[in-house]
Amino acid sequence: MFWLPLLLLAWAATGLSCGRLCLAASRAAGQERAAPRGHELTLYEAAFLSGGPARVADVTLVAMAGARRLLIAHTGWATVVDPVGRDDMERSVLGAIGPDGQSPLSPIRKGAAAADAVRALGERLVAAGLAVPESAGTGVAAAARQVRAATVAVLALGALAVCMPTQERVAAGQVPVAIWFSLPLLLCVGCLLIARVEVHPYTRWASPAGQRLLGALPAGRDELTTVAVRGVRALPDPCLRAAFARRSRPDSAQRGH
Repeated sequence: MFWLPLLLLAWAATGLSCGRLCLAASRAAGQERAAPRGHELTLYEAAFLSGGPARVADVTLVAMAGARRLLIAHTGWATVVDPVGRDDMERSVLGAIGPDGQSPLSPIRKGAAAADAVRALGERLVAAGLAVPESAGTGVAAAARQVRAATVAVLALGALAVCMPTQERVAAGQVPVAIWFSLPLLLCVGCLLIARVEVHPYTRWASPAGQRLLGALPAGRDELTTVAVRGVRALPDPCLRAAFARRSRPDSAQRGH
């Protein structure tokens, strides 16, 4: 019976991790609201719900480049043509570029994504029940990771118990040691399967109500909407795709257009 302490550890890890996942999922589900009637997503809202603050920054950059108010070179540098932003998002991008009027895309994207305008957009979407609060999404994801870790721990503890040199032979009618460890293992696996089916929507930026609005967007309505929903990889221009994929170095040799 030297394996009993190992079984208790396996059950403790299973109970704590599965309990945390159920609690996080319950809190996330309690925040779901119905989508506002007649609400039509704006370009920035669609971008935020699809990819968060970073997607909003990317869509703003692509829109400014398409309007020829910002030049984006394949080398990964952006140059300001029109220094006047038409809305808060564009002003955030111009502020991230800085007074020199030229900067690599990486710091621009990070600076614009962290701007107050994007944060305010996210808060409005959360208040409307269309976006998931950051704490809810991260809480469910962290709980799911803990359950996966508990699953590995149960497997390891079970293998150790079965392979213990002091393990006596199984008597007739006695339950094998592996069966005892299969019970917490099944609980962990079951929680992960349920979480994948039921909780998966809460781990994204959009709540179920927000996802329904995203699904209602006309497919291929325009290039900017496609980028908002699918990201910069959907850009038809290979030079723009290369610019966003490139990690520019801060030297003058990279600034050519």
